Amino acid sequence: MAMKDSSRNYTADRDTALLQYLYDILTGQSRSGIKAYLTRGQVTVNGQSTTAFDHPVHKGDRIAILDRGTMVKKRGGEKETRVKIVFEDEWLIVVDKRSGVLSMSTGAEGEVTAYSLISDYLKRMHGRNSKVFIVHRLDRETSGLIIFAKDERTKQKLQENWREEVLERKYCAILEGRLPQQHGSVRSWLKENPKSLKVTSSPEDNGGKEAITHYEAISSGRRFSLAEFELETGRKHQIRVHASLLGCPVTGDRRYGAKENPLGRIALHARSIAFRHPVTGRILSFDTGVPGAFKAVMKDDSREETPSAAKRNAGKEIPGEGRPKRL
Repeated sequence: MAMKDSSRNYTADRDTALLQYLYDILTGQSRSGIKAYLTRGQVTVNGQSTTAFDHPVHKGDRIAILDRGTMVKKRGGEKETRVKIVFEDEWLIVVDKRSGVLSMSTGAEGEVTAYSLISDYLKRMHGRNSKVFIVHRLDRETSGLIIFAKDERTKQKLQENWREEVLERKYCAILEGRLPQQHGSVRSWLKENPKSLKVTSSPEDNGGKEAITHYEAISSGRRFSLAEFELETGRKHQIRVHASLLGCPVTGDRRYGAKENPLGRIALHARSIAFRHPVTGRILSFDTGVPGAFKAVMKDDSREETPSAAKRNAGKEIPGEGRPKRL
């Protein structure tokens, strides 16, 4: 077994699974801490990031443990903070996109997008013939996880079987006010106005697209609530419209009624996704957690609660009868 150097690089001396190899070389560290290296995207095999515990390791493979999760680099070599790679294999690449970055170009010349950044990264790392295909999109102001495919067949397999193969998609958001229930669901039909580009909602089928969103309140302060949303469908502006319907628009989302903007952006983050790999069949699951900026807003908001209000709210529960069945 190779000795560890200052950059925490290793060369495998046998065939095994990645997690087992890490257990063997990192003696003295807790197993949960070692697993965290993988879940945070801090481990690469032969230069490619992976989070899979059972990723195959072969004798001679180069294993590296990074100080932080894998970051795309700019042409000059400095870290690119607009996208962060959380998983990469032969067929797929999953990234965490920063707010303010488009998923894909609108056609404007010189536009920097998550797609262009990942395309540039793949060409530098794997050759000029490398290609990338976007599987799904996030709004410009929404941060979080996006899946890209490295070939068109993989992209098509995921897109064609999206509702069956994607097992979970969760978002977190800072909302104005408090949700009417601890947890519940919203179902409506959504239509986009081609002139205003605003999405409208109808409680009945009006020819629009059916949209189903499940929500749960995580915490509440004086002005804001931190909530988690799980999508059963994936329509444009779905969470933003449904949050507004609940009387609690996403902060920063003036289009759908928000008056507060504590983060200087729409406070919506695609925090987790779980899906079946279109080639290997393995279940992949990724979770960025709640962004630190969201936690900071909620911490400040809870501090602003007056002592009398805190006393009134102590032990009080938001009414709700448990998570409803899927519609």
